Amino acid sequence: MRKILVLFVPVVLSACTWGIKLDDDARSVRTAWNGDVSSCQELGKVTVQVMNRVGPVDRNDLKVRDELEVLARNEAAKMHADTIKPLSEPSEGSQPWGAYTCGARGPAPGRSNAPAPTPPPSGAAPQGGFETVPLKN
Repeated sequence: MRKILVLFVPVVLSACTWGIKLDDDARSVRTAWNGDVSSCQELGKVTVQVMNRVGPVDRNDLKVRDELEVLARNEAAKMHADTIKPLSEPSEGSQPWGAYTCGARGPAPGRSNAPAPTPPPSGAAPQGGFETVPLKN
């Protein structure tokens, strides 16, 4: 019986993130982590909340923050905002976000009409000693 309980607890704790998905409309909402929304029009404020603990166990802070951002982007898309900015740090699983419309500040990353940069010649070392690779959705 104890083995079943030990196996069941991690499954229950991991289930907290099921169901929190980024809506299709929210994919175009960017997050202004640098806080620069000076050229944007404020549409309002959204406060989102997720569970930050399950019983006596604290959830992973990174997962909580990620879920809060996803929920904020979903809510901003409903307000026809194209940018969100965190207004404060998360507290007890809740976080306020500002929703803004910044207009055509340029196409979203990966959707540029500009020509792609010329790749370095084969055999050349990447600049800075490292190479970045885009992640797949």
